[in-house]
Amino acid sequence: MTDAERHMEDGGDTDPRIVVGVDGSPPSCEALRWAARQAKLTGASLQVITCWEFPVSYGWAPPYPADFDPAEDARRTLEVTVAEVLGKDPGLAIEMTVAQGHPAPVLLNAGRGASLLVVGSRGHGGFTGMLLGSVSEHCVTHAPCPVTVVRGAGDPGGEEAR
Repeated sequence: MTDAERHMEDGGDTDPRIVVGVDGSPPSCEALRWAARQAKLTGASLQVITCWEFPVSYGWAPPYPADFDPAEDARRTLEVTVAEVLGKDPGLAIEMTVAQGHPAPVLLNAGRGASLLVVGSRGHGGFTGMLLGSVSEHCVTHAPCPVTVVRGAGDPGGEEAR
């Protein structure tokens, strides 16, 4: 039995929720647009998640400025991205979540109990020419719910994905 079938058998669609990962990249903005349209069509709420991690350093680490707050920077980026992509009144229930950690496990954890997980095909860390980024590939292969990968306008095949 698949996770989606188990979800339905357990009466899973009483409070449908769509989770979407956003990092401010063009593919993640396309994923946010797509997820919002799907949430409106299905009556689901939308959980928009962005992640942050402390910069990795080996050996001597430079001192961080006194006002260094990566969680606050991520929150501002998330709020600005949601406002720019969906406008001031998107017409659906939105929960914005800022989480510390690598995006793949954070999104997989948030996908528990969700009716759908939506990710962009590549984020800021993607190599040019890749059809699928490491986070989207990890989500597709390990998610506890159905996953939709949305290509950005500049991706190969991105125009057809709209």
